[in-house]
Amino acid sequence: MPHDLTSLRLSIWRGHTSAAEQVERSIERALSPAGRAAWMHFTPERARAQAASVDADLRAGRPLPPLAGLPFSVKDLFDVAGEVTRAGSRVLADEPPATQHAPAVARLLAGGGSLIGRTHMVEFAFSGVGTNPHYPTPAAFDGRWHQTVGAPDEPRVPGGSSSGAAVSVATGAALIGLGSDTGGSVRIPAALNGIVGFKGTARCVPTEGTVPLSITLDTVGALTRSVRDAILVHELLAARTVTRTAAPLAAWRLAVVRHPMLEALDETVGRAFERSLARLRQAGAQVEEIDLPVLDELTELTARAHFSPVESYAWHRERIAKRGAEYDPRVAARILRGAEVPAYAYIELIAGRRRWIARMEAALRDYDAVLSPTTPIVAPRLADVAPADGRDAALDAARDAEFFRVNALLLRHTSVVNMLDGCALTLPCHTPDELPVGLMLWAPAMRDEAILNLGLRVEESLQIK
Repeated sequence: MPHDLTSLRLSIWRGHTSAAEQVERSIERALSPAGRAAWMHFTPERARAQAASVDADLRAGRPLPPLAGLPFSVKDLFDVAGEVTRAGSRVLADEPPATQHAPAVARLLAGGGSLIGRTHMVEFAFSGVGTNPHYPTPAAFDGRWHQTVGAPDEPRVPGGSSSGAAVSVATGAALIGLGSDTGGSVRIPAALNGIVGFKGTARCVPTEGTVPLSITLDTVGALTRSVRDAILVHELLAARTVTRTAAPLAAWRLAVVRHPMLEALDETVGRAFERSLARLRQAGAQVEEIDLPVLDELTELTARAHFSPVESYAWHRERIAKRGAEYDPRVAARILRGAEVPAYAYIELIAGRRRWIARMEAALRDYDAVLSPTTPIVAPRLADVAPADGRDAALDAARDAEFFRVNALLLRHTSVVNMLDGCALTLPCHTPDELPVGLMLWAPAMRDEAILNLGLRVEESLQIK
């Protein structure tokens, strides 16, 4: 695995390399066959200029900024001053350019990062699979072992909706991939590409300057190569300091929820998860399998309404009425479901969620975090879920059916955390001969520091040589 941001920052400070040199290496990886499709708008000259400025400041004796001029990518959902924010769609292509950076972009730039480009995403961020019929879909790339995921002639989906963000980090084209997470859109692609993804408590990072999917659930997060990088980036995005703790694994009480998070796991995921639990127990962690009946209440709570369709329809209503034929049909179908939800059902969902969160928090009060596989399956083959091309109606229908089946599975675990208004970290737990698998650590709202500190200890224990 390539060096993480923290180690490269130290090398720059010691004079062993420079920001400009690292940006050139990132550009080379971005233009490689594995990295090329990750980009919606690639801006190497801007990154070169920003890195050169950091190097000049360092030579002049000024302090090295936190991100040290190293490159970061931005999901096409975020405003960048002077650029059109297309959100992976053709519908917004003729919108005026943004007049200012989204706060999350501005904070990474202020932290000394070099913006290298805007990344591929699911249209309007509405899927966990990663496909987009308007632009080539980047194939998953294992950032932990720096190799193609699966057979080279059978590309796997990158996960979504922050698909390009994950591939940009996994291939080494960026040290940080700025993304968003509404139901798992940071953690799913991080897991399927063998890297780290952190979804903090939603209120911690401003979402202004982004195209919304769900104003209730949308969260700004980042994909990185290590947990220590995730902590550094979260500190910048949330404008707060994460207090470190030296508490060993034995000091943490961890829960594993049996239903549904241990059910219908594919063989690779099940094997990697059980191996991870064994390693953590050997390292002293207190891991207890529990039943969590309140989790089953989610099915009834969302029987009549979901936040994303209702809230996205409110934003898209006029656009989709005029230009619906230009939308990804799979995305349009999900948005239009919001038009069918009565107002009373949406209001009941809001109130019901508050009550459900209180019951979940009470049920988990004795545990520092919950452990689960990030996704119950590994990355599916891209060919099995590829967008319809109109050449074979039966094949298109089969792919659509498989797409929606896979999408529901990929979101099954991660979306729980968004409904909980919680925080979660995924980190890789697979061996070189396995497809990427993510281990997710999660907890209710405002336990971000605990999850990140625990993540450091877990990452240490799961290092597979």
